[in-house]
Amino acid sequence: MQIGAMNHPQREILAELQWMADLELDFIDLTLEPPDACSWKVNVPALAAAIKKYNLGVVGHTAFYLPLASPFPEVRRAAVVELERCLSVFAAVGAKWMNVHPDRNIPFHTRDQLAKNNVASLRELMAAAQKHKVGVMVENLPGWYNNARQLGELLNPLPDLGLHLDIGHANLETPQNTTEELLTAYGARVRHVHLHDNKGGHLDQHLPLGAGTLDIKKHLASLHAAGYDGTITLEVFTPDPHYLTYSRDRLRAWWNEGRTNH
Repeated sequence: MQIGAMNHPQREILAELQWMADLELDFIDLTLEPPDACSWKVNVPALAAAIKKYNLGVVGHTAFYLPLASPFPEVRRAAVVELERCLSVFAAVGAKWMNVHPDRNIPFHTRDQLAKNNVASLRELMAAAQKHKVGVMVENLPGWYNNARQLGELLNPLPDLGLHLDIGHANLETPQNTTEELLTAYGARVRHVHLHDNKGGHLDQHLPLGAGTLDIKKHLASLHAAGYDGTITLEVFTPDPHYLTYSRDRLRAWWNEGRTNH
């Protein structure tokens, strides 16, 4: 298991790498988003050199608000073009997987129409990803795409599409956490994991581990049972880095405990 963290979109990426290296993280969950970490601003050679210098792995992350299911063909295509540009950056810095967030924001459209447009965009993107040798994975999101049936609308038509499991999201807008359900249905397709705590409901709080209501040890045990031993990003968004350090140490301890018991 490798532990990483995400850069802040309002900060210059190269400066973010320093504190990740200082915390002895294994990889950067590299998000390419405006205003200061967007794909068209990145100095790719300098970024690749810095990642190599700090001996960090890379997982690709993209903006969560791209209109991949827009009913306007030109708008939908523009979102795919941006993700293709992200693909080229990720390939250049050594990422093997890039995440995508399904679009949920289309008024007056049915679930079937929403899924159809999302799948069309993902299919176009995956064709481009093959050229870059970067895999594409879809992240579960609260509401429309947060259980096995909902994600199946995207995963079933696209057998090469990976699953990016966000355990914190699986606790939101649902009567119970859907992590186990998703792992039962699609555990073999999990390519990356996000982990953070919250208190359920609608608010995506990104709390340190143990500060919310998630049964994190249970979910880690489920990951073990599914055979997962890959990258886990701690999406702990606090100004004080000590909370991220604490979460890193707790994750390592719980993971090793679960591996011993599994």
